[in-house]
Amino acid sequence: MIQFYAPEIESTGLLPESDSAHCCRVLRMKEGDEVVVVDGKGKRFHCVIIEAHPKRTALEIISIEEVPSHWGVNITIAVAPTKNADRMEWMLEKAVEIGVDRVVLLRCKRSERKGMKLERLEKVMISAMKQSLKGVLPELTELSDFKTFVSEVKGDCQKFFGYCSPDYPRKEFVRECRAGEDVVIMIGPEGDFAPEEVEFAVANGFVPVTFGESRLRTETAALYGVTATHIINQINAKQ
Repeated sequence: MIQFYAPEIESTGLLPESDSAHCCRVLRMKEGDEVVVVDGKGKRFHCVIIEAHPKRTALEIISIEEVPSHWGVNITIAVAPTKNADRMEWMLEKAVEIGVDRVVLLRCKRSERKGMKLERLEKVMISAMKQSLKGVLPELTELSDFKTFVSEVKGDCQKFFGYCSPDYPRKEFVRECRAGEDVVIMIGPEGDFAPEEVEFAVANGFVPVTFGESRLRTETAALYGVTATHIINQINAKQ
């Protein structure tokens, strides 16, 4: 099944230009063909093409189904952008495919990259959402100051941050993460969190954790956290 993305499909009945071009020029679909569209907000629309146009394909909605996120908890990852932008894009693609609710770009003391092109990252996330047949587009938060983000995390959720240095007591993420509860995971820059950031995070309820015995790259650690959270919840659901 191929999914198209049209955030305003319910009110406009149109595919945006990018998806219209893919529909008409690449896939050569025409009037009368059926298509599936998601709005990124949890709805999937089964439609029929009534006007095939490479810039504005018009659709008639036949039926609507709810497609909420299937993992049952809210997963947030806050990641300091890597020096290599391609690695960050790859991480976002895979995180969306696996399942995540919010991605925060984190500006830390040792960050090597001070910004990312949000428009490009959003396109990567949309493509991953469509490819993995999801109906909800994760929230992408622009670059946030470390202390500001930490201070803003409120509510009953589990709060963790990956930390490499053995100088500070750390716990194993897979033993600490509990099923059925929302999770926030912070991953620092390639130079790791600064000591003062570690102290601030701990003072605000974040738990320093390890992701196994290997030293992982930033993007790998983020995917480890997301994947492990899913597995922990899946195992619990089957018990």
